[in-house]
Amino acid sequence: MNVDDRELALAAAGGDGKAFGVLLGRHYDRLFGLCFRLTGTKADAEDLTQDICAALPAKLAAFRGDAKFTTWLYRVAVNASHDRRRRQQTHARHAEGWGDWEINRQDAIREEAEARDWLTQAMSALPQDLRDTLALTMDQDLTQAQAAEVLNVTEGTVSWRISEVKKRLKAMHKKEAAS
Repeated sequence: MNVDDRELALAAAGGDGKAFGVLLGRHYDRLFGLCFRLTGTKADAEDLTQDICAALPAKLAAFRGDAKFTTWLYRVAVNASHDRRRRQQTHARHAEGWGDWEINRQDAIREEAEARDWLTQAMSALPQDLRDTLALTMDQDLTQAQAAEVLNVTEGTVSWRISEVKKRLKAMHKKEAAS
């Protein structure tokens, strides 16, 4: 096809897919080269070139033919590069500190899981009556009075059992820490 870029661009702006394909075929490598120089990495250049090519059909509607097509296309590329850089900087500013927050969150989750695992293991070493009392008051969030009713014991017994559980768990923890 021996048609100049201006005519192809105007035809493509009017919806001519073949003209768009020819135009893209002629300028893709140079566009990629410019994008590579603007971004500095092959991966970013590929992404930017792809973004430009995807947006080009809509952008061609603004092509009036006053400037050479390549000049217009390079301006589109430079603007797209600036937009991408601004988005990345904005994203980086907003993301700043989130990495530390996520690391701290993951540490807290791990510590809670370790504490739960330790408590589950420690509870299995307790006598059944103490384990039942602890399970009701800790896991089920029952008051001592409610736990007493479920266990069919007095509230004072539940209170004593909780005190006993605390003493035994503290002793287990102390023993493990000394080991």
